[in-house]
Amino acid sequence: MPAWKSFVGLLALAGGAVSCAHHGDTEVVPEHEREELLKKWDQEWSFTGIASFAHLKPVKCLIEPSENYDIAVIGAPFDTAVSYRPGARFGPRAIRAASARQMSGTSFNTRAGINPYKSWAKITDCGDIPITPFDNGLAERQMYEAFLELGSRKTVNAAPKGGDSIGTGHPKLVTLGGDHSVALPALRALHQIYQKPITVLHFDAHLDTWNPVRYSAYWQSEQTQFNHGSFFHKASREGLICNSTSAHAGLRTRLTGVDAGDYTNPGPEQGFIRIHADDIDELGPMGVVETIIQRTGLDPEQPVYLSVDIDVLDPSTAPGTGTPEPGGWTTREFIRILRGLEKLNLVGADIVEVSPAYDNKGETTALAAAQVAFEIITSMVKSGVKEDLGGWYGHLYDDVTVGQTEAESEVTRDEL
Repeated sequence: MPAWKSFVGLLALAGGAVSCAHHGDTEVVPEHEREELLKKWDQEWSFTGIASFAHLKPVKCLIEPSENYDIAVIGAPFDTAVSYRPGARFGPRAIRAASARQMSGTSFNTRAGINPYKSWAKITDCGDIPITPFDNGLAERQMYEAFLELGSRKTVNAAPKGGDSIGTGHPKLVTLGGDHSVALPALRALHQIYQKPITVLHFDAHLDTWNPVRYSAYWQSEQTQFNHGSFFHKASREGLICNSTSAHAGLRTRLTGVDAGDYTNPGPEQGFIRIHADDIDELGPMGVVETIIQRTGLDPEQPVYLSVDIDVLDPSTAPGTGTPEPGGWTTREFIRILRGLEKLNLVGADIVEVSPAYDNKGETTALAAAQVAFEIITSMVKSGVKEDLGGWYGHLYDDVTVGQTEAESEVTRDEL
């Protein structure tokens, strides 16, 4: 057969295919059929669907400039600034998968007395920042521009509490890391948005205020300054952090050299107060909370950034991290501390250093990170609600005792 006849035949087949596709695209489903389809199929199980965070609608917000939200979950899959074990670039994917049991219809947070996914805030999974793994200088810029763009969008819903906070009118970003260096471009973006130094509440086994010469005094360059142990040092020197109100918590790191010079060397990064992991033995979780609040305050005009390195937890709880340190807090203790901080004026947060290659079969590190994200989002939503919602920690259910029937419990709740 001549070649031209074969070509014509292919065109005819292609035309038929296009015709069929076009017919299908233009078909309109009647409204009553659409309603029936939704009744039958518009549901998910925790183990079904695309692995977005908490089954939220996934949107690539960076290429959808008209997409607005009140809270955005954003992945920062970057780990080429680590000093020990890499792998946190896979953290956002692992945390999203571990959040599968967080579904909007079944996520009432009894500790806080609210379902964050069924309240006033529009929460969107904005996907991942496409960060280069080849050039850390470029990666810094990509993350900064992404955080600035996403944090500068318009909000969708007005919080019932009204405009009594510096964060009103600005969306809040919850970043899934990635190594901890992602906090530096996030703080640069927040400083640009709010035009003032940011209070940092830092949960970590390590200081992350190390002078970069700690790693090498001889081999230095502009990019050696950007690593996951020196980003707060750099942020402090850039004036991004309000050191007089900032705090480290959960510390148990070894220091450099033969003395406590890392704690006492002069520099702006020394303004943080330090709460050590062992302090929980004397203070208890609520003592840790009170110490933090005394430091940070509850000033509605002072923005607070919450930065959580998952290695604040003990490796028995969270082994899947890049720089594990024995002697940390349990997940239960840490969640209790987070719930006690729900009145902080949070404008952003991160959960970083989840490295799933080192996690166990039960994926306990990723599960802990997903729960931490849930608690942070809950606090962000609850802070915008005017009435006192109580919850377990607010003693809303004090009169509902063990042994009551369900009907008796319901009556008690109604009375409360």
